[in-house]
Amino acid sequence: MDRSPILFRCDANPQLGWEPFYQCLTYAAALQRRRRPAYFLGRIEPFPLLSQIVRGGNDFLTADHEIGTAEDCDETIQEVRRLGAAAVIVNAPGIQEEYLRELSSTGTTVVVIDSEARVRFPNRLVINPLLGKPLNAYEWERGTQLLLGRKYAIVRSVFRRQRALRAADPQGSFRGIIAFGEDDGAGQSLQRAQELLAGSRVEKLTVLVRSHHGQLDELRKLADKNKGRLEVLTEPSELGTRLPRAHFALTAGDGLTLEMACVGVPQLLISQNARHVPTAKKMDEDGAATYLGAADQVNPTTLRDAVNYVLDDQLERVGMARCARLMIDGRGPDRIVNGLEILIHAPTEPTRLRLAA
Repeated sequence: MDRSPILFRCDANPQLGWEPFYQCLTYAAALQRRRRPAYFLGRIEPFPLLSQIVRGGNDFLTADHEIGTAEDCDETIQEVRRLGAAAVIVNAPGIQEEYLRELSSTGTTVVVIDSEARVRFPNRLVINPLLGKPLNAYEWERGTQLLLGRKYAIVRSVFRRQRALRAADPQGSFRGIIAFGEDDGAGQSLQRAQELLAGSRVEKLTVLVRSHHGQLDELRKLADKNKGRLEVLTEPSELGTRLPRAHFALTAGDGLTLEMACVGVPQLLISQNARHVPTAKKMDEDGAATYLGAADQVNPTTLRDAVNYVLDDQLERVGMARCARLMIDGRGPDRIVNGLEILIHAPTEPTRLRLAA
């Protein structure tokens, strides 16, 4: 079997955000089941994040140019040819058609992870790991395959394992989770934690933020003032024992929202980014969550009333959990890997030979 490597091209910094980076990490972990080596080419900040790439058994290559530029395109093509990559996976907001067309000209399989549908796609495979954007919102050329919808949600293994453990609505004191994704650019984690501690009946509150979060120190100080009621976690793996016992989660409509849905945690959604709004609205329409609105439109009173309503109505929580589990089954990474392998091993069109008369 062909074991040619896969090249991931993504950047991660405070300006671009870290969501694409963590999506690629989950994708690379799924590729390991096919024993394919993965290389990350990018500019990753802060520096400690590189340890997550190496810890997962992948290799890292430092990019000299910002993703999407002409210089970066030449550098990426050079690495594709040097490594003999079977595919290059590009994950960056606002990528341009010319960039993808140049990469595709190398003959390698080009995969784009995109949830905005702003360009015409000339490459082989397009993946939307979020909800909301329908097929007719995309433009593509002949030969392009699209993987869209709930079946292709990128769910980490820690959430898939907890799905079987949360079979029913938890009992005991009310517990909640605040998880505004990998970025939390609007700084909602600290603000909403303060509001829930002051104006709700939540007995135990867990806040998930990354180690590079700008308000991590303030959150830890708040946790020290509310010992026994508030805790701060920096890795999704630490959520394992909290997910089966949580009565609700406060999320932003991003990939972490779909992972919570896979487990069956009732959710209240407050969006911070325009690309997450379609997912939040879709989950609200399907009864898997309640969308409260954009971050600047949700005041403390609205949040308090919504949380207390969910805590008071057990049937509402059960209904949300059931709809969410039916929506996301957690097999998205496997389906994405299968789709990529099919394209890589697809037979080429046979060459037509002209015979002499």
